Amino acid sequence: MKIIKRNGTEVLFDPEKIIVAVTKANNSVAPSARMTPVQIKRIAEDVESAAQNISRSLSVEEIQDMVEDQIMNQRAFDVARRYITYRYTRALIRKSNTTDEQILSLLECNSEELKQEHTAKNPTVNSLQRDYMAGEVSKDITNRLLLPSDVVAAHKCGILHFHGAEYFAQHMHNCGLVNLEDMLQNGTVISGTLIEKPHSFSTACNIATQIIAQVASCQYGGQSISLSHLAPFVDISRQKIRAQVLAEMQETGIELSDAQIGKITEMRLREEIKIGVQMIQYQVVTLMTANGHAPFVTVFMYLGEARNELEKNDLAMIIEETLKQRYQGVKNESGEWVSPVFPKLIYVLEEDNIHNESPYYYLTGLAAKCTEKHKAPYYISEKMMLQNKVDKNGKGHCYPSMGYRGFLTPYIDEGGNPKYYGRFNQGVVTLNLVDAGLSAGKNLESFWQILEERAELCHKALKCRHERLTGTLSDAAPILWQHGALLRLKKGETIDKYLCGGYSTLSLGYAGLWECVYSLTGKKLTEPEGEHLGLEIMRRLNEYTAKWKAAENIEYTVYGTPLKNTAYMFAKALQKRFGKVENITDKDYITDSSHIHIAEEIDAYARLALEAKFQALSSGGATSYVDAQDMNDPNDVLTLIKFIYDNTIYTEMR
Repeated sequence: MKIIKRNGTEVLFDPEKIIVAVTKANNSVAPSARMTPVQIKRIAEDVESAAQNISRSLSVEEIQDMVEDQIMNQRAFDVARRYITYRYTRALIRKSNTTDEQILSLLECNSEELKQEHTAKNPTVNSLQRDYMAGEVSKDITNRLLLPSDVVAAHKCGILHFHGAEYFAQHMHNCGLVNLEDMLQNGTVISGTLIEKPHSFSTACNIATQIIAQVASCQYGGQSISLSHLAPFVDISRQKIRAQVLAEMQETGIELSDAQIGKITEMRLREEIKIGVQMIQYQVVTLMTANGHAPFVTVFMYLGEARNELEKNDLAMIIEETLKQRYQGVKNESGEWVSPVFPKLIYVLEEDNIHNESPYYYLTGLAAKCTEKHKAPYYISEKMMLQNKVDKNGKGHCYPSMGYRGFLTPYIDEGGNPKYYGRFNQGVVTLNLVDAGLSAGKNLESFWQILEERAELCHKALKCRHERLTGTLSDAAPILWQHGALLRLKKGETIDKYLCGGYSTLSLGYAGLWECVYSLTGKKLTEPEGEHLGLEIMRRLNEYTAKWKAAENIEYTVYGTPLKNTAYMFAKALQKRFGKVENITDKDYITDSSHIHIAEEIDAYARLALEAKFQALSSGGATSYVDAQDMNDPNDVLTLIKFIYDNTIYTEMR
């Protein structure tokens, strides 16, 4: 039997601690009012017995409540008063300093929250511990001073999750699409040093890695760059290399034909592309940001972004080299080849690479081999993006997610042009749909009322995000706001204009749709009745965000939250509130967003087809997972990839 400590860690129940605590209270009263050691031992035994009959882990506070009841049952009222007074005094001390226990658990690496966080962060490293310690201080200030009490209470009991509370005290946003094109073509400033337009592909790659590190230090979410922004520098290197070859010919007196010159030039160019791509790969996995960990960066590979055929061919060479190097992997400290965690790779499926006869189909073949070996890259379907990401003029667009799965909504700038790079997300608040479902007690009418109330509470929390960023000066993060990563504002200028009108977004996250539907109907999302209710819930969430947007001119989106450690936190909160309910709260996790439950027997194609319906209703992003472990042949992966192209917006293979 386990109990949950105040810092969230779970420990084995120890009745001896009850005996020690009660004995201390017992010794502080007059001898005539004291209990015997036998009575005290019986209290511990009765509490243990009662706790074992409850089908969930109890909190320290619940155990202490039970101890109080048992002391009263022994009619030791003076001892009970001393015990209650001691609890109250300790509570006051904790309230005056709420961060000590959590920080100590971080330093000793026994925080259950960190153990459940599936990221590349290593909490044993000193630099990262400093970031976590600062985060705990920020969360303490956020909870006590900055957020409304009802939002804090809802977060603590798992009704919602206020993401990034550890960065809320600062004026920091969530994630974005880096405008690498602007920074490379027009120059930028890094740490007070002017960086001009690079004169080669390899230099452009080097500058890109420095930009990635700087951006990661100024925000707390993922970022994405596009290889298409590096493609123009391939031809710059080509011309430079060709001039070098001609100079060598003149100096040595060797005469070569144009074809020979071109062949030597392309050979050397390929080598430079290899070095440049390798630089990005190794720099990203070895860089350490101000947050104490590697940048969470995604590399976008989309031929459709090329402006002409030469640039498309050059971009194809970069994509080819990127896939080859990911297939090879990197060496770990033991010298073994492994798949790097970052950068994440997104490969866009499009008409130029999806069919056997397509000119760039060979790239998709490389991607399939990579997927078979390393479960990378992730896949975006241009076809489905164009159908689902439609701007106000009725035109569809294809563009990257921000880091992992967060998507911006289509946006047309003042010049009538679509714009994605340089935009960002302000923050995320996730609604625990499972809690809303269980709270309704199988009453659908009650559920819709609870859902709307909970959504409004999330709305209130999201407005706090927006208001916290309002008034932020560009000086807070010059690389973002002044030097082109997101914007080029003047010193002292605020970012306020870009918080409204659709330039940036706020994300209403959702989690546990599968369990929510099952709690209300006893039906799974894979059953017609369950699917119908699940889609209706998604439509309601979209109605809420549309209403908020119309009233406030702020772009709210519906976001399929990748829960990571939040899945564990939500599960524990649900067990505390509702106990262990079969197929709903009897696991140490709840299901991400609208995913089909992992226990369901369903083939990859049926899973993708069903989840595609929910992806279409997740304007702020969602993904589907496919288990590729049983696919040992690239041809099997290619078949699945073609299905992805025709059916889903965004898919990850695991």
